[in-house]
Amino acid sequence: MAKRTAIIDIGSNSARLVIFERSSRFGFRLICEQKSKVRIGEGAYSKAGFLQPIGIKRAFFALSAFTQTIQKYSANSTICVATSALRDAPNAKEFISIIKDKLGIKIKVIDGKQEALYGGIAIANLLPFKDGISIDIGGGSSDMTLMRNGKIIDTFSLNIGTVRIKELFFDCNRPINDAKDYIKQELIKLPDNFINDLAIGIGGTARALGDAIMKESLYPLDKLHGFMYDITTHKEYLENITNSSAIGLKHFKLKKDRYDTIREGTLIFLEIVAHIQAKMVITSGVGVREGVFLTKFLKNNNYTFPKEINPSIQSILDRFDSDRSYKTLQTKKQIAKELCNIFSQHFEFAKGYENELLSALILSDIGKNLTIYKANRHSFYIALQELNYGFTHEQMIFIATLLRAGKSAKIKKTLRKKYGSLLPRKKTMRWYSFIYTLSLMLSEHSHNAKIAFTYNNQTLTISSDQPLYLIKEAIKAIDKPASFAIIIKDTLYIPSQIMDI
Repeated sequence: MAKRTAIIDIGSNSARLVIFERSSRFGFRLICEQKSKVRIGEGAYSKAGFLQPIGIKRAFFALSAFTQTIQKYSANSTICVATSALRDAPNAKEFISIIKDKLGIKIKVIDGKQEALYGGIAIANLLPFKDGISIDIGGGSSDMTLMRNGKIIDTFSLNIGTVRIKELFFDCNRPINDAKDYIKQELIKLPDNFINDLAIGIGGTARALGDAIMKESLYPLDKLHGFMYDITTHKEYLENITNSSAIGLKHFKLKKDRYDTIREGTLIFLEIVAHIQAKMVITSGVGVREGVFLTKFLKNNNYTFPKEINPSIQSILDRFDSDRSYKTLQTKKQIAKELCNIFSQHFEFAKGYENELLSALILSDIGKNLTIYKANRHSFYIALQELNYGFTHEQMIFIATLLRAGKSAKIKKTLRKKYGSLLPRKKTMRWYSFIYTLSLMLSEHSHNAKIAFTYNNQTLTISSDQPLYLIKEAIKAIDKPASFAIIIKDTLYIPSQIMDI
Protein backbone atom coordinates (compact mmCIF):
# COMPACT_ATOMS: atom_id res chain seq x y z
CA MET A 1 0.00 0.00 0.00
CA ALA A 2 1.09 3.61 -0.63
CA LYS A 3 3.11 5.40 2.05
CA ARG A 4 0.65 8.32 2.06
CA THR A 5 -2.98 8.04 1.04
CA ALA A 6 -5.35 10.97 0.48
CA ILE A 7 -9.09 10.45 0.96
CA ILE A 8 -11.63 13.00 -0.29
CA ASP A 9 -15.22 12.72 0.93
CA ILE A 10 -17.81 14.86 -0.88
CA GLY A 11 -20.99 15.07 1.16
CA SER A 12 -24.13 17.14 0.67
CA ASN A 13 -22.98 19.64 3.28
CA SER A 14 -19.17 19.48 3.41
CA ALA A 15 -16.20 18.23 1.42
CA ARG A 16 -13.28 16.89 3.44
CA LEU A 17 -9.73 15.86 2.73
CA VAL A 18 -7.66 13.64 5.01
CA ILE A 19 -4.18 12.27 4.41
CA PHE A 20 -2.99 9.17 6.25
CA GLU A 21 0.62 8.09 6.52
CA ARG A 22 1.50 4.44 6.96
CA SER A 23 4.28 3.84 9.52
CA SER A 24 4.36 0.02 9.61
CA ARG A 25 2.27 -3.05 8.71
CA PHE A 26 -0.44 -2.06 11.20
CA GLY A 27 0.63 1.48 12.11
CA PHE A 28 -0.75 4.67 10.60
CA ARG A 29 -1.48 8.25 11.53
CA LEU A 30 -3.47 11.22 10.27
CA ILE A 31 -1.09 13.93 9.01
CA CYS A 32 -3.50 16.37 7.34
CA GLU A 33 -7.19 17.27 7.54
CA GLN A 34 -9.04 20.00 5.63
CA LYS A 35 -12.70 20.83 5.30
CA SER A 36 -14.84 23.12 3.15
CA LYS A 37 -18.55 23.68 3.67
CA VAL A 38 -19.32 23.37 -0.04
CA ARG A 39 -23.06 22.66 0.42
CA ILE A 40 -23.05 21.02 -3.01
CA GLY A 41 -26.61 19.92 -2.41
CA GLU A 42 -27.87 23.44 -1.69
CA GLY A 43 -31.15 24.04 -3.46
CA ALA A 44 -31.17 20.57 -4.98
CA TYR A 45 -33.81 18.92 -2.79
CA SER A 46 -36.46 21.47 -3.75
CA LYS A 47 -35.50 21.23 -7.45
CA ALA A 48 -35.83 17.53 -8.25
CA GLY A 49 -32.31 16.79 -6.99
CA PHE A 50 -30.47 18.79 -9.65
CA LEU A 51 -27.15 20.25 -8.46
CA GLN A 52 -27.30 24.05 -8.57
CA PRO A 53 -24.55 26.36 -9.93
CA ILE A 54 -23.73 27.87 -6.53
CA GLY A 55 -22.98 24.48 -4.98
CA ILE A 56 -21.08 23.24 -8.03
CA LYS A 57 -18.78 26.29 -8.00
CA ARG A 58 -17.98 25.93 -4.30
CA ALA A 59 -17.24 22.23 -4.76
CA PHE A 60 -14.94 22.89 -7.72
CA PHE A 61 -12.93 25.50 -5.83
CA ALA A 62 -12.66 23.26 -2.75
CA LEU A 63 -11.52 20.24 -4.75
CA SER A 64 -9.00 22.39 -6.61
CA ALA A 65 -7.53 23.50 -3.26
CA PHE A 66 -7.45 19.88 -2.09
CA THR A 67 -5.36 18.86 -5.10
CA GLN A 68 -2.75 21.46 -4.14
CA THR A 69 -2.60 20.08 -0.60
CA ILE A 70 -2.26 16.52 -1.91
CA GLN A 71 0.69 17.59 -4.03
CA LYS A 72 2.27 19.44 -1.11
CA TYR A 73 2.14 16.33 1.06
CA SER A 74 3.33 14.08 -1.78
CA ALA A 75 0.47 11.64 -1.31
CA ASN A 76 1.06 8.51 -3.37
CA SER A 77 -2.60 7.61 -3.79
CA THR A 78 -5.87 9.56 -3.87
CA ILE A 79 -9.36 8.13 -3.40
CA CYS A 80 -12.43 10.36 -3.80
CA VAL A 81 -15.92 9.26 -2.80
CA ALA A 82 -19.22 11.15 -3.03
CA THR A 83 -22.43 10.42 -1.16
CA SER A 84 -26.13 11.31 -1.30
CA ALA A 85 -26.05 14.71 -3.05
CA LEU A 86 -24.34 13.26 -6.11
CA ARG A 87 -26.12 9.92 -6.16
CA ASP A 88 -29.46 11.77 -6.06
CA ALA A 89 -28.55 14.33 -8.73
CA PRO A 90 -29.64 13.79 -12.38
CA ASN A 91 -26.75 16.05 -13.51
CA ALA A 92 -24.08 14.37 -11.36
CA LYS A 93 -22.34 12.78 -14.35
CA GLU A 94 -21.62 16.19 -15.88
CA PHE A 95 -20.07 17.42 -12.63
CA ILE A 96 -17.99 14.24 -12.24
CA SER A 97 -16.74 14.55 -15.81
CA ILE A 98 -15.65 18.18 -15.32
CA ILE A 99 -13.77 17.36 -12.11
CA LYS A 100 -11.93 14.49 -13.77
CA ASP A 101 -11.07 16.56 -16.85
CA LYS A 102 -10.00 19.76 -15.07
CA LEU A 103 -8.56 18.47 -11.78
CA GLY A 104 -7.66 14.86 -12.51
CA ILE A 105 -9.80 13.59 -9.62
CA LYS A 106 -11.87 10.46 -10.22
CA ILE A 107 -15.02 10.62 -8.13
CA LYS A 108 -16.63 7.37 -7.08
CA VAL A 109 -20.29 7.78 -6.13
CA ILE A 110 -21.19 5.32 -3.39
CA ASP A 111 -24.66 4.24 -2.36
CA GLY A 112 -26.02 4.51 1.16
CA LYS A 113 -25.27 0.93 2.12
CA GLN A 114 -21.65 1.26 0.99
CA GLU A 115 -21.37 4.52 2.94
CA ALA A 116 -22.71 2.77 6.03
CA LEU A 117 -20.31 -0.12 5.46
CA TYR A 118 -17.29 2.21 5.38
CA GLY A 119 -18.46 3.79 8.63
CA GLY A 120 -18.93 0.33 10.13
CA ILE A 121 -15.40 -0.77 9.20
CA ALA A 122 -14.00 2.37 10.83
CA ILE A 123 -15.84 2.04 14.13
CA ALA A 124 -15.39 -1.74 14.34
CA ASN A 125 -11.62 -1.23 14.26
CA LEU A 126 -11.19 2.06 16.08
CA LEU A 127 -13.81 2.22 18.86
CA PRO A 128 -13.90 0.15 22.09
CA PHE A 129 -17.25 -1.64 21.81
CA LYS A 130 -18.77 -4.88 20.51
CA ASP A 131 -22.47 -4.19 19.99
CA GLY A 132 -24.28 -1.09 18.77
CA ILE A 133 -25.86 0.80 15.89
CA SER A 134 -23.99 3.56 14.11
CA ILE A 135 -25.83 6.70 13.01
CA ASP A 136 -24.13 8.84 10.37
CA ILE A 137 -26.30 11.87 9.61
CA GLY A 138 -25.25 13.57 6.41
CA GLY A 139 -26.77 16.37 4.37
CA GLY A 140 -29.00 14.11 2.31
CA SER A 141 -29.14 10.76 4.07
CA SER A 142 -28.63 9.00 7.38
CA ASP A 143 -26.62 5.81 7.08
CA MET A 144 -26.69 3.12 9.76
CA THR A 145 -24.75 -0.02 10.59
CA LEU A 146 -25.79 -2.79 12.98
CA MET A 147 -22.83 -4.25 14.91
CA ARG A 148 -22.79 -7.44 16.99
CA ASN A 149 -19.75 -9.02 18.61
CA GLY A 150 -17.58 -6.51 16.78
CA LYS A 151 -18.88 -7.59 13.37
CA ILE A 152 -21.02 -5.80 10.80
CA ILE A 153 -24.40 -7.56 10.64
CA ASP A 154 -26.44 -5.21 8.46
CA THR A 155 -26.44 -1.72 6.93
CA PHE A 156 -29.22 0.64 5.91
CA SER A 157 -29.59 4.12 4.41
CA LEU A 158 -32.49 6.48 5.11
CA ASN A 159 -33.38 9.46 2.91
CA ILE A 160 -33.26 11.92 5.80
CA GLY A 161 -30.39 14.39 6.08
CA THR A 162 -29.76 17.83 7.54
CA VAL A 163 -29.81 19.79 4.28
CA ARG A 164 -32.83 17.85 3.00
CA ILE A 165 -34.83 18.54 6.18
CA LYS A 166 -33.65 22.15 6.28
CA GLU A 167 -34.80 22.95 2.76
CA LEU A 168 -38.05 20.98 2.91
CA PHE A 169 -39.19 22.15 6.36
CA PHE A 170 -37.09 24.64 8.36
CA ASP A 171 -36.42 27.10 5.50
CA CYS A 172 -40.14 27.08 4.67
CA ASN A 173 -41.13 27.68 8.31
CA ARG A 174 -43.24 24.55 8.29
CA PRO A 175 -44.23 23.15 11.73
CA ILE A 176 -41.54 21.02 13.36
CA ASN A 177 -44.09 18.23 13.76
CA ASP A 178 -44.29 17.99 9.95
CA ALA A 179 -40.53 17.33 9.88
CA LYS A 180 -40.92 14.73 12.65
CA ASP A 181 -43.67 12.93 10.72
CA TYR A 182 -41.50 12.91 7.60
CA ILE A 183 -38.60 11.41 9.54
CA LYS A 184 -40.80 8.80 11.21
CA GLN A 185 -42.18 7.71 7.84
CA GLU A 186 -38.62 7.03 6.71
CA LEU A 187 -37.79 5.19 9.94
CA ILE A 188 -40.59 2.71 9.29
CA LYS A 189 -38.39 1.34 6.49
CA LEU A 190 -35.62 0.42 8.96
CA PRO A 191 -35.38 -3.37 9.50
CA ASP A 192 -36.78 -4.65 12.82
CA ASN A 193 -33.38 -5.94 13.99
CA PHE A 194 -32.03 -2.37 14.26
CA ILE A 195 -32.59 -2.24 18.02
CA ASN A 196 -29.75 -1.71 20.53
CA ASP A 197 -28.91 0.05 23.79
CA LEU A 198 -25.88 1.76 22.25
CA ALA A 199 -25.93 4.35 19.46
CA ILE A 200 -22.61 5.21 17.81
CA GLY A 201 -22.65 8.80 16.60
CA ILE A 202 -20.69 9.31 13.36
CA GLY A 203 -20.34 12.50 11.34
CA GLY A 204 -20.58 16.24 11.91
CA THR A 205 -23.92 16.37 13.72
CA ALA A 206 -23.00 13.66 16.24
CA ARG A 207 -19.58 15.21 16.87
CA ALA A 208 -21.06 18.69 17.32
CA LEU A 209 -23.59 17.38 19.86
CA GLY A 210 -20.97 15.31 21.69
CA ASP A 211 -18.62 18.28 21.88
CA ALA A 212 -21.37 20.55 23.23
CA ILE A 213 -22.44 18.01 25.86
CA MET A 214 -18.81 17.59 26.96
CA LYS A 215 -18.58 21.34 27.54
CA GLU A 216 -22.02 21.54 29.14
CA SER A 217 -21.17 18.77 31.62
CA LEU A 218 -17.60 20.03 32.32
CA TYR A 219 -16.14 16.72 31.17
CA PRO A 220 -12.49 16.46 32.32
CA LEU A 221 -10.93 14.98 29.17
CA ASP A 222 -10.65 17.03 25.99
CA LYS A 223 -11.09 14.09 23.62
CA LEU A 224 -14.25 13.64 21.57
CA HIS A 225 -13.58 10.20 20.06
CA GLY A 226 -14.94 7.63 22.50
CA PHE A 227 -16.93 10.13 24.61
CA MET A 228 -20.03 8.45 26.05
CA TYR A 229 -23.19 9.98 27.46
CA ASP A 230 -26.61 8.91 28.67
CA ILE A 231 -29.55 9.82 26.43
CA THR A 232 -32.05 10.42 29.24
CA THR A 233 -29.71 12.77 31.09
CA HIS A 234 -29.25 15.02 28.07
CA LYS A 235 -32.56 14.55 26.22
CA GLU A 236 -34.05 17.88 27.34
CA TYR A 237 -30.88 19.70 26.30
CA LEU A 238 -31.04 18.11 22.84
CA GLU A 239 -34.76 18.81 22.45
CA ASN A 240 -34.15 22.45 23.33
CA ILE A 241 -31.68 22.69 20.44
CA THR A 242 -34.27 21.49 17.93
CA ASN A 243 -36.82 24.00 19.27
CA SER A 244 -34.38 26.91 19.43
CA SER A 245 -34.34 29.90 17.14
CA ALA A 246 -31.25 30.38 14.97
CA ILE A 247 -30.13 33.22 17.24
CA GLY A 248 -30.73 31.17 20.38
CA LEU A 249 -28.20 28.49 19.36
CA LYS A 250 -25.39 30.56 20.90
CA HIS A 251 -26.60 29.48 24.35
CA PHE A 252 -25.89 25.77 23.75
CA LYS A 253 -22.04 25.76 23.59
CA LEU A 254 -22.23 24.69 19.95
CA LYS A 255 -19.59 25.60 17.40
CA LYS A 256 -20.74 28.41 15.12
CA ASP A 257 -19.97 26.52 11.93
CA ARG A 258 -22.71 24.02 12.86
CA TYR A 259 -25.49 26.58 13.39
CA ASP A 260 -26.91 26.29 9.87
CA THR A 261 -27.98 22.62 10.14
CA ILE A 262 -27.63 21.59 13.80
CA ARG A 263 -31.34 21.92 14.64
CA GLU A 264 -32.27 19.66 11.76
CA GLY A 265 -29.46 17.23 12.60
CA THR A 266 -30.44 17.07 16.27
CA LEU A 267 -34.07 16.41 15.35
CA ILE A 268 -33.05 13.51 13.08
CA PHE A 269 -30.66 12.18 15.73
CA LEU A 270 -33.31 12.19 18.49
CA GLU A 271 -35.88 10.46 16.29
CA ILE A 272 -33.46 7.73 15.23
CA VAL A 273 -32.17 7.16 18.76
CA ALA A 274 -35.73 6.82 20.05
CA HIS A 275 -36.66 4.43 17.23
CA ILE A 276 -33.72 2.07 17.87
CA GLN A 277 -34.35 2.29 21.66
CA ALA A 278 -30.80 3.40 22.46
CA LYS A 279 -29.95 4.39 26.03
CA MET A 280 -26.32 5.44 25.58
CA VAL A 281 -24.37 7.25 22.87
CA ILE A 282 -20.67 6.87 22.10
CA THR A 283 -19.27 9.61 19.88
CA SER A 284 -17.00 8.57 17.05
CA GLY A 285 -14.23 10.75 15.66
CA VAL A 286 -13.92 8.36 12.72
CA GLY A 287 -16.26 7.49 9.90
CA VAL A 288 -16.46 7.11 6.13
CA ARG A 289 -12.99 8.51 5.39
CA GLU A 290 -11.27 6.20 7.85
CA GLY A 291 -13.37 3.33 6.54
CA VAL A 292 -12.24 3.99 2.96
CA PHE A 293 -8.62 4.08 4.12
CA LEU A 294 -8.87 0.93 6.25
CA THR A 295 -10.52 -0.96 3.39
CA LYS A 296 -7.22 -0.60 1.54
CA PHE A 297 -4.95 -0.72 4.59
CA LEU A 298 -6.43 -3.97 5.94
CA LYS A 299 -7.52 -5.64 2.70
CA ASN A 300 -5.12 -8.55 3.26
CA ASN A 301 -6.29 -9.01 6.85
CA ASN A 302 -10.06 -9.36 6.37
CA TYR A 303 -10.56 -5.62 7.05
CA THR A 304 -9.67 -5.92 10.70
CA PHE A 305 -6.63 -5.49 12.94
CA PRO A 306 -5.22 -8.63 14.57
CA LYS A 307 -6.47 -9.10 18.13
CA GLU A 308 -3.02 -8.46 19.59
CA ILE A 309 -2.59 -5.17 17.70
CA ASN A 310 -3.92 -1.82 18.86
CA PRO A 311 -3.41 0.72 16.03
CA SER A 312 -2.78 3.64 18.41
CA ILE A 313 -0.10 1.77 20.35
CA GLN A 314 1.47 0.59 17.10
CA SER A 315 1.58 4.14 15.72
CA ILE A 316 3.06 5.53 18.95
CA LEU A 317 5.78 2.88 19.02
CA ASP A 318 6.58 3.48 15.34
CA ARG A 319 7.23 7.16 16.04
CA PHE A 320 8.42 7.39 19.64
CA ASP A 321 10.16 4.12 20.53
CA SER A 322 13.12 3.59 18.22
CA ASP A 323 14.89 1.10 20.51
CA ARG A 324 12.30 -1.64 20.90
CA SER A 325 13.42 -4.99 22.22
CA TYR A 326 11.03 -7.92 22.15
CA LYS A 327 12.94 -9.67 24.94
CA THR A 328 12.88 -6.62 27.22
CA LEU A 329 9.16 -6.13 26.62
CA GLN A 330 8.39 -9.75 27.41
CA THR A 331 10.44 -9.46 30.62
CA LYS A 332 8.44 -6.40 31.73
CA LYS A 333 5.14 -8.11 31.04
CA GLN A 334 6.12 -11.38 32.70
CA ILE A 335 7.31 -9.61 35.86
CA ALA A 336 4.11 -7.55 36.03
CA LYS A 337 1.90 -10.63 35.64
CA GLU A 338 3.73 -12.49 38.40
CA LEU A 339 3.54 -9.50 40.75
CA CYS A 340 -0.19 -9.08 40.08
CA ASN A 341 -0.73 -12.75 40.81
CA ILE A 342 1.26 -12.70 44.06
CA PHE A 343 -0.23 -9.51 45.50
CA SER A 344 -3.80 -10.42 44.54
CA GLN A 345 -3.49 -13.49 46.76
CA HIS A 346 -2.58 -11.43 49.82
CA PHE A 347 -4.22 -8.02 49.36
CA GLU A 348 -7.62 -6.69 48.39
CA PHE A 349 -7.56 -4.42 45.35
CA ALA A 350 -9.64 -4.19 42.19
CA LYS A 351 -8.80 -6.69 39.50
CA GLY A 352 -9.45 -6.31 35.79
CA TYR A 353 -6.84 -3.68 34.92
CA GLU A 354 -4.09 -6.01 33.73
CA ASN A 355 -4.51 -5.09 30.04
CA GLU A 356 -4.10 -1.39 30.86
CA LEU A 357 -1.04 -2.21 32.98
CA LEU A 358 0.55 -4.19 30.14
CA SER A 359 -0.26 -1.43 27.65
CA ALA A 360 1.51 1.08 29.88
CA LEU A 361 4.55 -1.19 30.08
CA ILE A 362 4.63 -1.47 26.28
CA LEU A 363 4.66 2.35 26.06
CA SER A 364 6.95 2.97 29.02
CA ASP A 365 9.94 4.18 26.97
CA ILE A 366 8.21 6.51 24.50
CA GLY A 367 9.09 9.68 26.42
CA LYS A 368 12.80 8.88 26.32
CA ASN A 369 12.82 9.43 22.57
CA LEU A 370 12.35 13.14 23.27
CA THR A 371 14.76 13.33 26.21
CA ILE A 372 15.58 11.07 29.13
CA TYR A 373 15.01 13.92 31.55
CA LYS A 374 11.44 13.88 32.88
CA ALA A 375 10.68 11.20 30.30
CA ASN A 376 7.66 10.05 32.29
CA ARG A 377 6.03 13.43 31.77
CA HIS A 378 6.63 13.26 28.03
CA SER A 379 5.18 9.73 27.98
CA PHE A 380 2.08 10.96 29.77
CA TYR A 381 1.39 13.74 27.28
CA ILE A 382 2.13 11.56 24.24
CA ALA A 383 -0.28 8.90 25.51
CA LEU A 384 -2.94 11.46 26.37
CA GLN A 385 -2.88 12.87 22.84
CA GLU A 386 -2.16 9.77 20.78
CA LEU A 387 -4.05 6.92 22.50
CA ASN A 388 -7.11 7.48 20.33
CA TYR A 389 -8.23 4.12 19.02
CA GLY A 390 -9.59 1.04 20.72
CA PHE A 391 -9.59 2.36 24.30
CA THR A 392 -12.31 3.87 26.48
CA HIS A 393 -11.55 7.24 28.03
CA GLU A 394 -11.16 5.54 31.38
CA GLN A 395 -8.56 3.18 29.93
CA MET A 396 -6.69 6.04 28.23
CA ILE A 397 -6.40 8.02 31.46
CA PHE A 398 -5.45 4.91 33.45
CA ILE A 399 -2.58 4.11 31.05
CA ALA A 400 -1.39 7.72 30.82
CA THR A 401 -1.47 8.08 34.62
CA LEU A 402 0.72 5.00 35.06
CA LEU A 403 3.20 6.43 32.57
CA ARG A 404 3.31 9.67 34.58
CA ALA A 405 4.01 7.98 37.92
CA GLY A 406 7.82 8.05 37.81
CA LYS A 407 10.33 6.26 40.03
CA SER A 408 8.36 6.85 43.24
CA ALA A 409 5.14 5.35 41.80
CA LYS A 410 3.14 8.21 43.30
CA ILE A 411 0.04 9.48 41.52
CA LYS A 412 0.07 13.26 41.30
CA LYS A 413 -2.73 14.96 43.23
CA THR A 414 -3.32 17.31 40.30
CA LEU A 415 -4.06 14.34 38.03
CA ARG A 416 -6.51 12.81 40.46
CA LYS A 417 -8.20 16.17 40.96
CA LYS A 418 -8.60 16.73 37.22
CA TYR A 419 -9.37 13.18 36.04
CA GLY A 420 -10.73 11.62 39.22
CA SER A 421 -14.14 10.89 37.69
CA LEU A 422 -12.46 8.71 35.04
CA LEU A 423 -9.96 6.95 37.32
CA PRO A 424 -10.57 3.98 39.64
CA ARG A 425 -10.31 4.36 43.41
CA LYS A 426 -7.09 5.74 44.88
CA LYS A 427 -6.19 2.39 46.44
CA THR A 428 -6.48 0.61 43.09
CA MET A 429 -4.34 3.21 41.33
CA ARG A 430 -1.66 2.94 44.03
CA TRP A 431 -1.40 -0.82 43.57
CA TYR A 432 -1.13 -0.74 39.79
CA SER A 433 1.27 2.19 39.87
CA PHE A 434 3.47 0.29 42.33
CA ILE A 435 3.45 -2.89 40.21
CA TYR A 436 4.14 -0.86 37.05
CA THR A 437 7.11 0.97 38.59
CA LEU A 438 8.60 -2.13 40.22
CA SER A 439 8.26 -4.08 36.96
CA LEU A 440 10.10 -1.36 35.04
CA MET A 441 12.83 -1.15 37.66
CA LEU A 442 13.47 -4.88 37.68
CA SER A 443 13.48 -5.23 33.90
CA GLU A 444 15.85 -2.29 33.49
CA HIS A 445 18.42 -3.46 36.04
CA SER A 446 18.25 -7.22 35.57
CA HIS A 447 19.51 -7.93 32.08
CA ASN A 448 19.26 -11.70 31.41
CA ALA A 449 18.76 -12.37 35.12
CA LYS A 450 16.42 -15.12 36.30
CA ILE A 451 14.08 -13.50 38.80
CA ALA A 452 11.62 -15.21 41.13
CA PHE A 453 9.14 -13.89 43.69
CA THR A 454 7.82 -15.26 46.95
CA TYR A 455 5.59 -13.66 49.58
CA ASN A 456 5.58 -14.81 53.20
CA ASN A 457 5.20 -13.12 56.55
CA GLN A 458 4.36 -9.73 55.02
CA THR A 459 7.58 -9.81 53.01
CA LEU A 460 8.10 -9.85 49.26
CA THR A 461 11.34 -11.64 48.46
CA ILE A 462 12.92 -11.01 45.07
CA SER A 463 15.50 -13.66 44.15
CA SER A 464 17.96 -13.24 41.29
CA ASP A 465 20.88 -15.22 39.89
CA GLN A 466 22.60 -11.93 39.05
CA PRO A 467 23.40 -8.78 41.07
CA LEU A 468 20.58 -6.30 41.62
CA TYR A 469 22.66 -3.74 43.48
CA LEU A 470 21.13 -0.59 41.98
CA ILE A 471 17.60 -1.82 42.59
CA LYS A 472 18.22 -2.12 46.32
CA GLU A 473 18.66 1.62 46.51
CA ALA A 474 15.91 2.52 44.06
CA ILE A 475 13.28 0.38 45.78
CA LYS A 476 13.46 2.55 48.89
CA ALA A 477 11.87 5.43 46.95
CA ILE A 478 8.81 3.47 45.76
CA ASP A 479 5.51 4.35 47.39
CA LYS A 480 4.15 1.02 48.63
CA PRO A 481 0.34 0.69 48.65
CA ALA A 482 0.33 -1.45 51.83
CA SER A 483 2.55 -2.35 54.78
CA PHE A 484 5.02 -5.05 53.77
CA ALA A 485 8.77 -5.42 53.40
CA ILE A 486 10.81 -6.03 50.26
CA ILE A 487 13.97 -8.14 50.43
CA ILE A 488 16.31 -8.79 47.53
CA LYS A 489 18.38 -11.97 47.45
CA ASP A 490 20.91 -11.82 44.65
CA THR A 491 24.32 -13.15 43.76
CA LEU A 492 27.04 -10.60 44.37
CA TYR A 493 30.39 -11.11 42.70
CA ILE A 494 33.35 -9.17 44.12
CA PRO A 495 36.75 -9.66 42.41
CA SER A 496 39.52 -10.74 44.76
CA GLN A 497 41.56 -7.72 43.67
CA ILE A 498 38.87 -5.45 45.13
CA MET A 499 39.00 -7.34 48.42
CA ASP A 500 42.77 -6.97 48.56
CA ILE A 501 42.74 -3.19 48.31
